[in-house]
Amino acid sequence: MDAFFASVEQMDNPDLRGKPVAVGGNRERGVVAAASYEARKFGVKSAMPSKIAALRCPGLIFVKPRFERYKELSYQIREIFHEYTDLVEPLSLDEAFLDVTENKPKNPSATLIATEIRSKIKSEIGLNASAGISYNKFLAKVASDLNKPNGQAVITPNQATAFLEKLPIERFFGIGKVTAEKMKKLGIHQGSDLKQYSLDFLTRRFGKSGLHYFEIVRGIHHSPVNPNRDRKSISVENTFEKDLFLGEQLHAARYKLAEELLARMGKNQLRGRTLTLKLKYKDFTQQTRSKSLPRYLQNPDILLFSEELLNQEPLKMPLRLMGLGISNLEINEPKMGVQLRIEGLFNPLDDEKA
Repeated sequence: MDAFFASVEQMDNPDLRGKPVAVGGNRERGVVAAASYEARKFGVKSAMPSKIAALRCPGLIFVKPRFERYKELSYQIREIFHEYTDLVEPLSLDEAFLDVTENKPKNPSATLIATEIRSKIKSEIGLNASAGISYNKFLAKVASDLNKPNGQAVITPNQATAFLEKLPIERFFGIGKVTAEKMKKLGIHQGSDLKQYSLDFLTRRFGKSGLHYFEIVRGIHHSPVNPNRDRKSISVENTFEKDLFLGEQLHAARYKLAEELLARMGKNQLRGRTLTLKLKYKDFTQQTRSKSLPRYLQNPDILLFSEELLNQEPLKMPLRLMGLGISNLEINEPKMGVQLRIEGLFNPLDDEKA
């Protein structure tokens, strides 16, 4: 979906159409969860501190997120997907992989199917979507970004080699910011550079991921579309109106997060073994503290261990944000259309982005 959260707000509120909109935060505090294309022209993007976003775009309109509304529309969009195939793997509320090798309309053209799905989303829901078509998930994902907004692109097997050789290294699936910086220090800036290194070198330098990097630059990605993919974590977080430092204020904020996390765990019928506390200081540096048990955490454990993690060591400076998440999950819910990562605003398992 194109700028999904912001586009939903513009669709539901005509006064916002054609204007720069940021979902999340305000002019003084918080983080942008999504930015409209009008705002992106000023350099506003998701995960940007809202104060910086406001400086870049003086006319930026901040809107509070409405996740229940985004979920509602996301499920409607997935229903459209399932008219074409049952092999649908959601990545988040606004993104999914579809395997249409064998599809319900018996249409031999994935390109025509993508065009039809995008048209149906626009006519039935009112939102624009973009699509990428290729022979594996990685290339389809990259292709989906090529002609945004409201477009689609195809990468055929014959085009893949030349395309990958020119692709910037940070655009490769599984290469985050930290790994990209390590590669650039080795002189690896795009696919053609990565392709020069042997499997032996990449394995020695990057461990088990070396094989993945060796294959993916050659267009090899052995990951099927998995409609039963499980959620890895669930989390909640809060950016404070004012930086917090006093113990009483911090524990009140921590208790509120713990209650919200427990409510989400109950709603989604899950439990986990690892609790993670996320702290973001006023200088935007981050810290995570975790505790794991051999058994699944019970409700009292969440309240007790969140307090223990907060008291683990003194804060080095006031906090602007606190988050709480649970991972190593056991899920007791039907395995269909599982939402990944958007349930909370951070993923305690994602080391490179934490």
